[in-house]
Amino acid sequence: MKNIYKNITSLLLTSLLLFTSCDTNLDINKDPDLLNPDQVPMSAELPAAETGIAAAKGSYLAIIGGFWSQYWTQSAVANQYRYIDDYSLNSTSQINNSGAWTPMYDALTDVKNVKAKAKAENNWNYYLIATTLDVYASQILTDMYGSVPYSEANTPSILNPKFDTPDFIYDQMVIDLKDALSKNFAESPIENTPGNSDFIFGGDMNKWKEFANTLLLKVYLRQSNVRPSVAQQGITTLINSGAAFLNSDAAITQFVDEDSRSNPLYESDRRQLNVGTNLRASETLGGYLSNNSDTRAAKYYDGTNYQLQGNYFNGSATASVVTLSPTDPVYFISLAESKFLQAEASVRYMGGTNAQSLYEEGVNAAFDRWGLDASSFISGVYAYPNGTDEENIKAIITQKWIDGFPANGYESFIEHNRTGYPKVSSLAQNDPSYVAGEFAYPIEGKTNGAFPKRLEYPQTELQRNSNAPSTIVDILVPVWYVGN
Repeated sequence: MKNIYKNITSLLLTSLLLFTSCDTNLDINKDPDLLNPDQVPMSAELPAAETGIAAAKGSYLAIIGGFWSQYWTQSAVANQYRYIDDYSLNSTSQINNSGAWTPMYDALTDVKNVKAKAKAENNWNYYLIATTLDVYASQILTDMYGSVPYSEANTPSILNPKFDTPDFIYDQMVIDLKDALSKNFAESPIENTPGNSDFIFGGDMNKWKEFANTLLLKVYLRQSNVRPSVAQQGITTLINSGAAFLNSDAAITQFVDEDSRSNPLYESDRRQLNVGTNLRASETLGGYLSNNSDTRAAKYYDGTNYQLQGNYFNGSATASVVTLSPTDPVYFISLAESKFLQAEASVRYMGGTNAQSLYEEGVNAAFDRWGLDASSFISGVYAYPNGTDEENIKAIITQKWIDGFPANGYESFIEHNRTGYPKVSSLAQNDPSYVAGEFAYPIEGKTNGAFPKRLEYPQTELQRNSNAPSTIVDILVPVWYVGN
């Protein structure tokens, strides 16, 4: 786990070197984490915030998400991730304690510092960026864990922040995004603009406004089951206001093929473990892609020998390996996801207006990311159904599931719990009647046929924070957005 922090620090120091010519008061020999927050320029702390979130979500959350979205399964000749694949991951597992929770809240320390400093200086550019990052990271936390610290999180004077309920967090996230978007950006000091200190958009504030709007859409849409009237009112108001949504990827792309400076998933699974074959192609996604002659299969895996989900005792030693690259971007929200979010919102709340074109733009973007052409698929096996709302939503979420590979599987896991897509199979994957692409209970599963719905709170937090829940919330307990 220490190496993941090394990854973040290395990226941060690279960014600091870039900005010394712009800020003569910055001493790169001082570790920003050891300085008083007031001493760290926003231009130095913002890269730490962005890369910190990227590392937290793009390493161990990505590994968990890939198993639980059935992109991959544990190799039969290794045992590194068996406890994730068979659903025995619990509150004491290292990957849960220090791999997901702690790094995300560490990153939020930098985010909150930038946000507070920007507000004090009326620097609404940095304020919007920090608010968007705050909501983005916090939504991941509450969607994976349930009640989490939000209103009191990362406040130096509060050692035991309270755990806010998901509905409160969601309402506050909406308030925070709307507040940041409402500011008069012309008031921001022209001598202190994000520029290259922003690894995601290079200081392009129009894109940050689109990111914030797209995130707001996502926040509303995630409530489609549990609070449909809130979702409908929020989405219709947002769309009718003419809000602009992301028309490009929100991503960090500056990774290089060097120790501790590469993509976090590659760094944590391949370089630091020094094992390149832990993650094997799952029959679930692999079989679905092959059945549809989807050309992305050759980009995702090094072959077509797919392993049954969770078959780590009797699987083949030659099962195809998941393809990862050290220079893969980390996507916060991809262009494809933006289009799929808009398409689903249109189907649910806008009478389907432009839903087909948005869906097709999403599929095109998903293929284009890999340098592939989607035209034959859009007119063929992946044609928009133009059927019932449920049929249309199934198509949208299925394509969103495929596009989440490799590192955004935790999002696909959340969306599966919210929408029920991909469907869960009642059959074993080696049954001739098994439908390719349906989730299969792992062969070595330890939860009696039940699928996980959340992460358990890490034991370290339960012991340290007196305001943490007094009992462990089981991995099988649904999180609130599942609804009835």
